[in-house]
Amino acid sequence: MVELRTILLAEDNPKDVELTLEALAEHNLANQVTVVRDGVETLEYLRCEGKFKLRKPGLPAVLLLDIKMPRMDGIEVLRAIRSDHALKTLPVVMLTSSREEQDLIKSYELGVNAYVVKPVDFKDFIEAVKQIGVFWAVINELPPAGI
Repeated sequence: MVELRTILLAEDNPKDVELTLEALAEHNLANQVTVVRDGVETLEYLRCEGKFKLRKPGLPAVLLLDIKMPRMDGIEVLRAIRSDHALKTLPVVMLTSSREEQDLIKSYELGVNAYVVKPVDFKDFIEAVKQIGVFWAVINELPPAGI
């Protein structure tokens, strides 16, 4: 049996966290979702450091990454991920409210896999997150560990 990988959600807005978790649960995804609240915590999770030093090693199926976060924003996190040999193959989806063109361009320049603007409408938000979750956690084929 294939072990399901975690979905890592990096989001500091409690309401967006709740909506995202609800959307993923509504589609009955069995993947565990781990929530981190800022960029520093995101990298600590990925590198098994700080409060995550005892977690089981391995990359999540996907990182849903907000741009506007405290301590370290999503662009800085993406830059760190893509420059770290152990993390560079991790699928990263910017799930953000930012419609700023420079954020979109910078994200793709740094190697983001997808850039999704959070819909304002509740139903549209739920549907967008469900589709992201299904694709990245179920359909997408990840590279073998250690490449």
